[in-house]
Amino acid sequence: MLVKAYSLSSHENRDVFMAEKNKTDIKAAPRREQGDRRKLNYMIWDCLIYGKPNTIWHKGQFPLTMCFNEEFPNKPSECKFPGQFFHPNVYPDGLVSMDILDEDRSWNPNITITQILVGIQNLLDNPDEKDPTNQEAYYLFSENQDEYVTRVRTQTAAYKT
Repeated sequence: MLVKAYSLSSHENRDVFMAEKNKTDIKAAPRREQGDRRKLNYMIWDCLIYGKPNTIWHKGQFPLTMCFNEEFPNKPSECKFPGQFFHPNVYPDGLVSMDILDEDRSWNPNITITQILVGIQNLLDNPDEKDPTNQEAYYLFSENQDEYVTRVRTQTAAYKT
């Protein structure tokens, strides 16, 4: 269960992820409960992934939700961008497809939340051509780079920091 796996206080969580943010340009924190903002829901994390400098994703601040199940860390979390996120490895509903998030491929219970988020940040500019889940984005990425870059830059502008 996630709460046991990450039993840091909310103050420690903030400090850990703010320190990591300075290195990797990511933020992550358990979602606050509606109705009682003092309570944290450790099963759902709200994250922000910043596009890396010198990439077409630069200056984007992309929201991502990590949802954990009761079997975490034995089973991976589910990571989702907003629906219709344009990327070759993101399903139309926003679900991220990545080998380290697939228990039949590279999932390892020792992978940390930070490692997952850094992996997703790296995936933005380095799509996995062997695992396309968004056919339009994959086609443009592999066959029409100019249009792909235009679409990514338009999306990035919509999530501009």
